[in-house]
Amino acid sequence: MTKMIHSYWAYIVLLILIIAVVNAVIGLSTKKEFKAKDLRISLFSLITAHIQLIIGVFAYFNSTYFTSMQAHGMGEVMKNSILRKHLVEHPIMILIAIALITIGFSKHKKKDTDHAKFKTIAVYYSIALVLILAVIPWHSWFSN
Repeated sequence: MTKMIHSYWAYIVLLILIIAVVNAVIGLSTKKEFKAKDLRISLFSLITAHIQLIIGVFAYFNSTYFTSMQAHGMGEVMKNSILRKHLVEHPIMILIAIALITIGFSKHKKKDTDHAKFKTIAVYYSIALVLILAVIPWHSWFSN
């Protein structure tokens, strides 16, 4: 059940993150004013990503992959590309991506100009989006 929630919530996270990146790029390129709507889009992206992280932690510790790691040890996990992807690569890259979203949101608040705010969100959120897209287990994501 947790895996299913984690998988479906990921669609929401991706959608909101893409909207936040596109909004920031448009704001940056058109030199528009950074308004409350832009703040809310960025904040909602941050919130959905953090909720996904919490769901993911529960999914991680309740997964058959984690049980396999407990039974066979980390040495075997690192030798098996599927286990390594699910137990090491995916969680670490997602943590980095969510850290980038958090840092980007925090840094944009300290910027004085609208251009700098949009640029900070665009850069940090875009890198996070690329990392997330790179580690989504696409083969199992669509089979839910």
